[in-house]
Amino acid sequence: MSLRRQPSEERLLAFAAGTLSFPEAVVVAAHLSLRPATRPWAELGAAVGGVLLDDQAPEAISLDARRDVMARLDADEPAAEPRPPSADPVLPAPLDQFALGPWRWLGPGVHVRDVLGTREGDCRVILLKIASGQSAPRHTHGGVELTCVIDGAYATEDGVFSRGDFEEADPSVTHQPKVVSKEPCLCVAALDGQIMLPGRLGKLLAPFVRL
Repeated sequence: MSLRRQPSEERLLAFAAGTLSFPEAVVVAAHLSLRPATRPWAELGAAVGGVLLDDQAPEAISLDARRDVMARLDADEPAAEPRPPSADPVLPAPLDQFALGPWRWLGPGVHVRDVLGTREGDCRVILLKIASGQSAPRHTHGGVELTCVIDGAYATEDGVFSRGDFEEADPSVTHQPKVVSKEPCLCVAALDGQIMLPGRLGKLLAPFVRL
């Protein structure tokens, strides 16, 4: 499965309902900030969820649960960690609350950095920067990979993905994104597990190509 340009309806509805995993929700939120035209789908999902809640009979909560909720509301929010300076284009607003790890070399012209504080199980958020004319390693996926382009553009067998475009890929997809823009391509991605490099050479390189 490889869905292009915007999140699937199912994923947008899950985002609106608050049932999407945290890393995936971060990338969907980044897409929505860059492509406001997609927001009506998310807003529709929120409206549908609200109607369903209205149809449910109210249930009393325990005194302990009520006290826990009130304590959380009264608690001071922790101050956000300062984010290291970056020479990259301005990142989408949903990423402003997160500190960023250092850039790590992944291959010729390919660098990756962690978006800290986003991990949920094996799923986490990264920034991926690839130089003009360079390609990411040809790979498939151990789980779902969600990618949103922040700047520049890359191409796969499915076409060209540019600023704001969103791609969903799963273990059935094998691709090798190549940057086709004059400037480097910067993406934010939610990865569930590690990428998988096909073939004997891929098995040899796998310990060195980890996201």
